[in-house]
Amino acid sequence: MTAAFSSRRLARLLSALALIALAACSSTPREDDAKKSAEKLYAEAKEDMASGAWDQAIKTLERVEGRAAGTLLAQQAQLDIGYAQWKTNEKAKALSTLDRFVKVHPSSPGVDYALYLRGLINFNDNLGLLGFLAGQSLTDRDQQASRDAYQSFRQLVEQFPDSRYADDARVRMDYIVNSLAEYEVHVARYYLRRGALLAAANRAQQAVQAYPQAPAGEEALFIMTEAYDRLGLDKLRDDARRVLTTNFPNSRFVQPALAQAKPWWKLW
Repeated sequence: MTAAFSSRRLARLLSALALIALAACSSTPREDDAKKSAEKLYAEAKEDMASGAWDQAIKTLERVEGRAAGTLLAQQAQLDIGYAQWKTNEKAKALSTLDRFVKVHPSSPGVDYALYLRGLINFNDNLGLLGFLAGQSLTDRDQQASRDAYQSFRQLVEQFPDSRYADDARVRMDYIVNSLAEYEVHVARYYLRRGALLAAANRAQQAVQAYPQAPAGEEALFIMTEAYDRLGLDKLRDDARRVLTTNFPNSRFVQPALAQAKPWWKLW
């Protein structure tokens, strides 16, 4: 009886010690975090970001932001939170974080990056701007993300022309302008093929007026010429044709031989 009793006591003692050990282990990270400096936490967050542990990085960065409030480190943590939120496909949260940063810290040295990242998020959100292989109707596509990206990039290059991000922003702005012009021309072509002549002319005119330097202006002018011709608006047709031949003398749309070889609707 004594031996059995001692064995049971020993077993209970060992179980109790195991539970104490587990409790101590589970509480260690929280206690350690409380003792860590903001800099140490930030270093850990960067390690999480490097390894793709975005959710964990966000949690740690939020602690950094609170612990280092009022410092440049807190501002950097907020910017990194926006980036990490983007990487976890939380676009709306990321944009909200960056908008808040620009509003609260207008004189921060990180504003140029915040604007660049805000533009980049919208730019990539609408990447494949003209990728119509998915079968979506041209008139159903929303180009607001591209316009928002353009506004962010423009604000960046206007306020911080010497920023390290300015040159890339300018390149992306050119791409966006050309893409938006292409979009308008695609919609105009869509209308023209379906006989919506006035809508086609108006959409093509919008492309020419809003994006005068875009290469898509060549086809836009051609669509205007064709739409006005079929509408019987001879003066407007002649005006559009004159602008087309003056600005694009070698255009495939005005080459007589090509025009005779193929009907206009097969030029695309």
